[in-house]
Formats: sequence, structure tokens, C-alpha cells
Amino acid sequence: MLLMTAFQLLCAACVFVKQEELSITLVYIFFGYIAAEWIYMLIGTLVTHNDYFELEAIAFFLSGIGLTVCASFSESYALKQLIAIGLGLAVYLIMLLLIKDVRFACMLRYPAAIGAVGILALNLVLASSINGTLNWIDLGFFSIQPSELVKILFILVGAVSLDKLLSMTSLTKYVIFSLGCVGALFLMKDFGTALIFFFTFILIAFMRSGNIRTIVLICAVALMGAMLIIYFKPYVANRFAAYRHVWDYMDTSGYQQTRVLIYSASGGLFGLGIGEGYLRDVYAASTDLVFGLICEEMGLIVALAVLLSFAGIAFFAVRSAKSSASTFYAIAAVSASGMLLFQLALNVFGITDLLPLTGVTLPFVSRGGSSMLCSWGLLAYIRAAGAPFEAPKPDISVRKTPKKPIKNPAPKGGTA
Repeated sequence: MLLMTAFQLLCAACVFVKQEELSITLVYIFFGYIAAEWIYMLIGTLVTHNDYFELEAIAFFLSGIGLTVCASFSESYALKQLIAIGLGLAVYLIMLLLIKDVRFACMLRYPAAIGAVGILALNLVLASSINGTLNWIDLGFFSIQPSELVKILFILVGAVSLDKLLSMTSLTKYVIFSLGCVGALFLMKDFGTALIFFFTFILIAFMRSGNIRTIVLICAVALMGAMLIIYFKPYVANRFAAYRHVWDYMDTSGYQQTRVLIYSASGGLFGLGIGEGYLRDVYAASTDLVFGLICEEMGLIVALAVLLSFAGIAFFAVRSAKSSASTFYAIAAVSASGMLLFQLALNVFGITDLLPLTGVTLPFVSRGGSSMLCSWGLLAYIRAAGAPFEAPKPDISVRKTPKKPIKNPAPKGGTA
């Protein structure tokens, strides 16, 4: 916490130096955020009587980098991001309470499934097209991306459905639910989120069955479906025409990726300085391209720290799943961390042209309220499998059974 606080104060100082006149609002935002971190840790330690908060510390570290990026753009961005972090933390705590009891979590299965399908259906009706996708609903004073919130429900339904797979009926219902979610996302043309949902479905199914042949069959069917979509709707393939050929389209469809490759390399180990980068002038610099902006302005060292932070989350999930009190917690923790890692891969490898650019956000770091709420909500599944909710350890003390007294027979003709 001390090292993280020192790093965040250094980031705040870099933002303040770039301003012509010191913004009191940004001072309140940074120091308020740091104070909130310490208050949460101290209260958590007093309430739970342990200092087992590595997972939250990682989330605060990543969220703090995102807050710094937003503050380097404008006060309004920073204030909205701070509010999003606060709401995300609230979602995190609420989710911990809801899934603390496995039986109560199982009762939420059908409401969560109905809610997820209803949200996606409402999205199809009300969403307006932005950059060719129908994944944003404008509420006037702010916009939301419903598919991000559905990720939390998707994990819950999957973990509960496959916690106790007593019949094929349970599996069939979950497959239908998953196909409905992925299909709705394809209709929205949100292919990146559809891939994330499909990957999570595969991960959950494999954890419960362990049957590689079944997983390969599912992937083959999905690949055939994708080929049919491309055949009947060729404009879908046009969105990925620049993949592996971004330098041939550097002023059109490959503009963002080529600028990321150029500017991120120029940052070196320590970066050009917060607010000094050229990538910030490119569209979506604080959302989809934020990892490239971190490489350019904060340097490769901070960028690697971001990647290692997600590796830490995955390690925490796997370690906690091995000792979790229920199969539900194990499935939920590993699938939630897998979803975060896969989204990280799509973002980082997409902007560097190692994978097709799908336009997904970097969890905890990218600017946006919906993404922040989803990231903290998924973190709750990983935390729930950890120490505070572990099953009480069985009493392994050896119970000594009193031995029957051995009778010493008296010798013949005498006394004992």
C-alpha cells in the first residue's frame, strides 16, 4: 500500500505539473481516491480481522492508473471515472453479500438468466448505432453498455447451473442461454464481447466436464457458424480486412493500430511523461487504445506491471479455487478470471495487430463506467473463493479412545 500510494502521488504530481493553473478539483480527486483506498483497507482489516487484501490492492492499482489517464485528459473525465470506481466498489461489495451463501446464489439463477436475456433484448430495441455496433443506450445524462453488466450475470448462471450437474436438462438450459446471449451480441455486431462470452462458456463447460473432445466439437460447430455468417453477411469480414495488413491501411482502417505500434515503442522503459504522448490525439486513446497510451507515456515498466497485475489476479483465482468451500466458487472464480484475461488479450493483442481489433476495453483501466462496474463485479467471484469464505477447517485432532484396562490375573495360590 505504501509503494502504491507513492506511485499514485507521483502520477498526480505529473498531472499537476502539466496544468497551467492547478486544478483544485483534481487535487480532491486524487487525494480522495488515495484516502478511500486506505479507509477501505483499514475498515476491512477491522471487520474481517485479517489483512488478506492483495486482490483489492491490485484492483486499486489498476483503477488508479485509469484514473490518472482520465485526469491527464480533463477534469470531467477524472470525476466520472472516480464515480465509476466508487460504483464499481459498491457492486463488488453487494456481489460478495449475494454470493456469500451458495444456496441463496442458486436461487438467483433464474432471475439472473431472465434479467440477462431481457437486458440484451432491450439493448437491441433501444440502442443506437455507434461505430457500427448496437451496444450503447443513451439515457441523456450518461450512456451505459448493457453487455458489460450481463457478463456478471453470465458467470453467475453458468457457475450455478454446472455446480451440480445432475441431468442433461441443466446443461441443455445453460447451452440455450449461452447461445441466446452470444446470438444477441452478434445481432448487435459486438463481435469482441461475443467472443468473450463464448470463451467463458467453453471455460465453464470444460471445468465441469473435463471432456476435451466435447469442447473441440463445440468449437468446430462455432467455427462453422462463423463461416456461415461471413458467407451470408460478407460485410462482417470487411471489418477484419486490415488484420495483419495494418501498414497497407495505415491511413484508413489500420490508422489506430499503426499509431499504437509507432507511439508505444517511442515510450521506452520510463515513458515520455504523462500528458506528453502523441497517441492521446488518436480516437479512443483513453478507452480501446489505453494500453498503448500507457506504454508511450508511462513506459514499458508500468505496462508490464499492468500485465503482471492481471497474472496476479489469475494466480489468486486458481489458488483460491483449489481450497474453495464449494464447486460454485471454484467455477465462478476461474471463469471470471478467464474472462478478464481473455478480454485483456483481445485488447492488448488487438491494438498491436496480433489479433483482429475488436474494440474491447482494458478491464479496470479504460475510461468508462460500464466497464468499471463489470470489472469490479467479476472480481467479487474471485474474492468469494478466497479466505473470507473458506469452509471451516475440519477438526483433525486425534481423538484418543480410552483403552480398556488390562486385567492382571492374580497368580495361583497367592495375591495379585
